[in-house]
Amino acid sequence: MKVINLVENTVGSKGCGAEHGLSFYIETEKHKILMDTGATDLFLRNAEQMGIDMEQVDTVILSHGHYDHGGGLQAFLKKNHQAKVYMQKSAFGDYYSVDEETGKEKYIGLNKELEEHSQIVKIEGNWKIDEELFLFSKMKKTYPIPKTNQRLKKRVGDELVQDDFQHEQCLVIQQKGKQILFSGCAHQGILNMMDTYVELFGTQPDVAISGFHLMRKNKYPREDVRTIIDTAQRLVKYDTQFYTCHCTGEKPYEVMKKIMGYQLKAIHSGDEIPIGSGKKRGIKAAPWSKVVAGAALLCLTLSVIRKGKK
Repeated sequence: MKVINLVENTVGSKGCGAEHGLSFYIETEKHKILMDTGATDLFLRNAEQMGIDMEQVDTVILSHGHYDHGGGLQAFLKKNHQAKVYMQKSAFGDYYSVDEETGKEKYIGLNKELEEHSQIVKIEGNWKIDEELFLFSKMKKTYPIPKTNQRLKKRVGDELVQDDFQHEQCLVIQQKGKQILFSGCAHQGILNMMDTYVELFGTQPDVAISGFHLMRKNKYPREDVRTIIDTAQRLVKYDTQFYTCHCTGEKPYEVMKKIMGYQLKAIHSGDEIPIGSGKKRGIKAAPWSKVVAGAALLCLTLSVIRKGKK
């Protein structure tokens, strides 16, 4: 299996551009897959830079109905006339972000001109594409969803209400004894996503690739810091290798990395993710994780305080 990041917020090592968006190219035994399309046509230019032919893609998965994951869809459909595009039925909803300081509203949904395009397959809930590919969207709510979702809304009639992210879905790829879990932003919570996966499959994924939606533009409230640390302490207990990107944020990643060690790695534009073959090796919790978590909480809290005094 081959997994290459086409677009992410940060520049990698292969001369690929970066933007606030996310896109992956995936090759399996049966499929050539595009997971999200980034915010613009940058993913196409990066793919060309790496010698990837987007006309050969047969399956597109849209993780949810936000522009930074589906903004490049129109450019893709102009280039590729045969791939099926799987998205949740509600992905073309009216989605907005509201600036926490100014209250200004910004439309962050998809291009509605594409809603009835012949290549788009609208599904509802969980969906099995074939023996390799499975989609799930109905998440357990064992844990609270990230507080960073509070600014994300959907329009219902004349009102903006809290987005419930029913338009979000995850992709599971099963191949040669490996199980790979993909998500865009894990708006419903990475812990809820993992919990749902275990319930559906009775095991843990070998690899999970997802943004964690923990990023803030400015300071991190103490409650956020505790959520970041709690998330890392819970994830480290899984027998799973995690790759994260896009909406996780640099500060949260630094804290989580100290707790999770080699079990957590960052992705950048142009990076290829190594997916090994055979049985997964047991991944143990990072030693001294509680001590590291305490130190991380102190360091990040001090950082928050310093920023607040500026």
